[in-house]
Amino acid sequence: MSGLYGRPTAAELIAAVADFLDNEVRGAIEGPVNFHARVAANVLRVVERELLDGPADDVAAALGRLGYADEDELAMAIRAGDLDDRPDDVLAALRTIVRRRLDVAHPGYASP
Repeated sequence: MSGLYGRPTAAELIAAVADFLDNEVRGAIEGPVNFHARVAANVLRVVERELLDGPADDVAAALGRLGYADEDELAMAIRAGDLDDRPDDVLAALRTIVRRRLDVAHPGYASP
């Protein structure tokens, strides 16, 4: 059995609906509805990747090196100027966070 709820998993169900939209619906319709079906399929693929994405240990480590538990705390510290003396460390953490988000939202975009 896979996960608490067994199979198909939420990610598998989402992938199936995205495939249906891409392969069946879009081929049968034109115009704005075709475009919206494409957008919907892309949204579902992002959600699928979020569900399949493992723990964000790299992000937690980057935040931890700065002494913060989450991005909200980091944002407040940046706004308050608490990290003005550590620009390289802040930039490294932000790059890690953004790369992780890009890997889910737009795979391959952040690759060199």
